Amino acid sequence: MSFPYKTVLMVGCTAGIGLALAERMIENGVFVIGVGRRKDRLDAFVAKHGPEKAAASQFDITDLDGIKGWAEGIIKSYPTLDCIVLNSGIQRSLNFASPTTIDLALMQHETTTNYTAYVYLMAAFLPHLQSLSPRPASLVAVTSGLALVPLPRCANYCAGKAALHSLLWSARAQLAHDPGSAHIRVVEILPPAVRTELHSLQPDLKEAGHDDFGMPIGEFVDEAWEGLLQGKEEVPVGFVKGRLDAFEGPRREAFKGIVGRTLGSGKVLP
Repeated sequence: MSFPYKTVLMVGCTAGIGLALAERMIENGVFVIGVGRRKDRLDAFVAKHGPEKAAASQFDITDLDGIKGWAEGIIKSYPTLDCIVLNSGIQRSLNFASPTTIDLALMQHETTTNYTAYVYLMAAFLPHLQSLSPRPASLVAVTSGLALVPLPRCANYCAGKAALHSLLWSARAQLAHDPGSAHIRVVEILPPAVRTELHSLQPDLKEAGHDDFGMPIGEFVDEAWEGLLQGKEEVPVGFVKGRLDAFEGPRREAFKGIVGRTLGSGKVLP
């Protein structure tokens, strides 16, 4: 199979998973609009690939009030946009055993970046994706294997990814049962730990010498890209594949039953 989308918005494109996925897409003939806060990296991204293959938009997704207007500008500039990839994320430690060390503002910023902004972005771009019917369109979000089994050190990060994982199940079901939205696929990529600056930007990990670990980015992209080409709705990578099948199978069956009794029948409650 081939990747069916030709114009992709890559949110979180200045480093790590987002940049690597964007470059793999460009290699396969996809036009990518990179989004991020760091203008120098966005400029380098476009310079490397050329304006015929890539564009960039500097934007901070934690500006929740600005998302709607920014999204409208993107859609006006790139009306062929048919795939949104939501990938931005930060990770910080949170220790409830030492509550006086908890930086509540930082925790709120982490939640906004990893979850709340995703909801705003989905709401902003879905009307455009709906308007493309019957052409295929897609909403892709990067969560984490930590959405399935949390790591105590970064409790807030894990909780945000778990919330996003749940949200994507519901969004997928809602869109699939709506005649005007059934052409939109909701795809979730679930990485293991990947060797990116997600870890190297954490002072405590750096101080402990634990900031350079995880699956090599090249191996991750090879596996994730293969899953996208296969048209999977859930793309677990590395050891997460076994974990997803083992842990989510029963929940998925229960969810299918709820969907059948509610969305399938027009009822609101099971």
